[in-house]
Amino acid sequence: MITLQDSSDDQLIIVDPRQVSRFDGYVVLTHEGKLVVPGSTDLYWRHSDLPDAGDFHHMVHHLGIYRNHGCYSVELTRKEVEGLDASTVSLRDFLGQIPEGLFRLLGRALQINEWYRGHRYCGYCGEPTRLLEGERAMTCSSCGVACYPRLSPCIMALLIRGNECLLARNKQWTRPFFSALAGFIEPGESAEQAVRREVMEEVGLEVGRLEYFRSQPWPFPGQLMIGFFAEYARGEIRVDDIEIAEARWFRVDRLPSIPGEFALSGQLIRAFVDRCR
Repeated sequence: MITLQDSSDDQLIIVDPRQVSRFDGYVVLTHEGKLVVPGSTDLYWRHSDLPDAGDFHHMVHHLGIYRNHGCYSVELTRKEVEGLDASTVSLRDFLGQIPEGLFRLLGRALQINEWYRGHRYCGYCGEPTRLLEGERAMTCSSCGVACYPRLSPCIMALLIRGNECLLARNKQWTRPFFSALAGFIEPGESAEQAVRREVMEEVGLEVGRLEYFRSQPWPFPGQLMIGFFAEYARGEIRVDDIEIAEARWFRVDRLPSIPGEFALSGQLIRAFVDRCR
């Protein structure tokens, strides 16, 4: 059983890795998209508790500062995992159960390690790559192309009409809850244009005024969620029947099951409820 950390002083501070002079502090170990955690203690390791920690130096990534300690991530091979007294767990299993700063730290580790694992060879010429000194990038030893960690910007829109909000249920969800609409931003498209397009595509409604809410990093697999309130303009609900199974208007005092506060969608809906009180 995992022992979760106290939420006090919970903040991840991202700093320039060039300011880091030594490998010490907390270490997040991963293997093929899973966290490798100490048996029945924490979700990360103390550097001093790692056996032969010096062997990891060739693939260490600095993550930032958490709880006044430098934090790092290392992607392990299967053999290295088998050599530890550890277990592998999914970060999804801890959604809404751990402090936000810790969630950001672990999600950042998984994203950076997955980027590193997937760019060991150049996608243009196939030659080996290496870490670019002073940058968060992998550079090709032959053609010189640089590959940075990739984020996928994604909009989330809560469509509002008076004291009602439009919530939808996705076909792929296994849990029967409703959420705000969401979708990826296309190349050459602004976040605002993406909101209007996604709402029209998914539920057939036109959007009026937009109001930015807030953003949230989401590590499944590597999105930046950008939240908006969107005023209903016109139209009747017409679900696309591709991604959306059902979409309905809900009064603030008669909401269905919605995502928790850990998710941007849950924060959007709860903020709208507070406005209507």
